[in-house]
Amino acid sequence: QLQLVESGGGLVQPGGSLRLSCAASGVTLDYSAVGWFRQAPGKEREGVSCISIGGRSTYYADSVKGRFTISRDNAKNTVYLQMNSLKPEDTAVYSCAAAPPFMCPMTPSSVRSWGQGTQVTVSS
Repeated sequence: QLQLVESGGGLVQPGGSLRLSCAASGVTLDYSAVGWFRQAPGKEREGVSCISIGGRSTYYADSVKGRFTISRDNAKNTVYLQMNSLKPEDTAVYSCAAAPPFMCPMTPSSVRSWGQGTQVTVSS
């Protein structure tokens, strides 16, 4: 059974950077598209970014284009989300998700496995 564990969240000042990691265990991520969702208090869950198998395609929400970069390291069974130029409105719980191989962009209903989430807070 695929298990996903996020790490790398924390408190950062506006303009700062964080790198989130989504490490998989139990099953290889090689055959899954992997995405990042976020949810802020009182707001709906938002698809932030995703990457298909082999990195053949990627997706970014308009709100993060040019600031966030998703990548995958199949040897480490891990997907990363590099977040630069962070803004207070990026504050949310970020969760990674695995979906069928080419399901990118992905919807919550297409997700097979979810991580537990990691808190990102952007504040001075």
